[in-house]
Order: sequence, then C-alpha cells, then structure tokens
Amino acid sequence: MPAKRLLTEFGMGSSLRRQDYTEAAIRAVKDALWHNSINLAELFGKDKSDMIITVDVGVAQPDRVDLQAVAAVFPYGQVSVTAHPGGLDAPRTDGGNPTVMANVAISVALDLEARA
Repeated sequence: MPAKRLLTEFGMGSSLRRQDYTEAAIRAVKDALWHNSINLAELFGKDKSDMIITVDVGVAQPDRVDLQAVAAVFPYGQVSVTAHPGGLDAPRTDGGNPTVMANVAISVALDLEARA
C-alpha cells in the first residue's frame, strides 16, 4: 500500500537583516513543529522512524536554501525537503537588505499496510 498522508502543518519564518534563506526556512519549520504535539506514529502502532516527512519551502530565492540543514531539524523520520519559488523578500525603508520570509508546508505520511 502506498504511504497515506495523515497530517499537514504550515509555518512561517524570517531572516530580518542577513538575507539567510536557510535560517528563514528553519525558523518556518520550527514554527510549524513547535505548535503541536501529535503522537501520530504511535497512534498507528508505528515507530517514529517510519514517518515519511515531506517539507516544501517557499522563498524568493529557492537556490539559496540549504536543504540538508532544513532536514536536520527533524529528530526522526524519513525527511525530504524541496525549495520552491514563493515567500517574500520584503523591502526595508532604511535601504538595507530586504527581510526574507519563508513559508513551509510539512506533510507526514505513514505506510499503513498491515505487517505480516
């Protein structure tokens, strides 16, 4: 049986002055994760390492996101991270670098096929 998505969380993060797209993405992941406490794997009799975690990051410059650093935020699970055009580079009125804003969607799936 293919994996079944069971949960989707959303988050937003920013880098105020350094234009650090990776840090903005990491903050967005933490925003999504730290607002819930769902024991999803245990609910289905699975180990946390069985969770299939898909992270979609939206930022203005996706090529500047370190995907491995974002994946390292997760303490368990099979994590894949993809960066897409999105988010926002908000201009600053003082002429400094824009504020980078990242959005993430985190999906968690499990293979629910009964084990023999």
